[in-house]
Amino acid sequence: MKVTVETPATVANLGCGFDCFGLALPVYNTITLEETIMPGSGIEINILDNDSDNIPRDKNNIVYKAIELLYNYIGQTPAELKINIKTGIPVARGMGSSASVIVGGLIAANELLGHPADNDVLLSIATEIEGHPDNVTPAFFGGMTIAEVEDTGSVTYRKLPWPKNWKITMCIPDFELATDISRSVLPDNVPMKDAIYNLRRSAMFVEAVYTQDEDLMKLAMTDRLHQPYRMKLVPGLNSIMEGLKHTEGVLGCTLAGAGPSIAIISNGKNIDEINEIVETNWNNINVNSIIHTYTIEDKGARKI
Repeated sequence: MKVTVETPATVANLGCGFDCFGLALPVYNTITLEETIMPGSGIEINILDNDSDNIPRDKNNIVYKAIELLYNYIGQTPAELKINIKTGIPVARGMGSSASVIVGGLIAANELLGHPADNDVLLSIATEIEGHPDNVTPAFFGGMTIAEVEDTGSVTYRKLPWPKNWKITMCIPDFELATDISRSVLPDNVPMKDAIYNLRRSAMFVEAVYTQDEDLMKLAMTDRLHQPYRMKLVPGLNSIMEGLKHTEGVLGCTLAGAGPSIAIISNGKNIDEINEIVETNWNNINVNSIIHTYTIEDKGARKI
């Protein structure tokens, strides 16, 4: 039996919603999982369309680890499996590439096993591996999501009705930034006033999405918990954010997840001007980039 699952890219945090906000984009990774019929053939992992040598092809692969946890959940151990990972999402760019393949692997394995786990269990396993639910939740369900891990390990989440005309411009530089490096610069403790600041902005963000309030969103897309500390890891980020601050149509500019990509939320106006500001600032410091503008992906992971 062979199962193929397509899972979207995601952008987490969105400024104020550190480790809890996320949304899905129409860029995809594809996982194909196949039970092999040759006894003793073991686990075969193939990475397609990616020249990175840093992705493990053995049992250290994050997709295999996710599948193994699901098998363990039902009291089994994966034996003969062929795993093909087709990567359409840039790696180490803040677009949820790891969350995407984790979710895809779990859904494919659950299909092979006859659906022993419901979505809540799969989401809990994915969050355990990823470490936080902000990327895996929109990867599963699409759209804009808020998610939190409870003490029991279960994940509480909700989808928000993202305004149809609000666009996401992804600015992807030609360098990688590993999540563990990006997290290493964050402090263990933050000032109370900064925590309160982000609580207020998060409430504004949710209200702005529900009411499609562009002026409120411009206030909500600011942060004091992670972006100030990560600025130094992304050359040009500060100048790009300053350049876009008063550009018509821009509702907010934020580091995409842990970076180094930049996500710009707009009402769809002045896309060419937005692109030019980003390109000019990065070209001035010899950073090449790819820039795409997307509508949100509302469907999430699906079997194809």
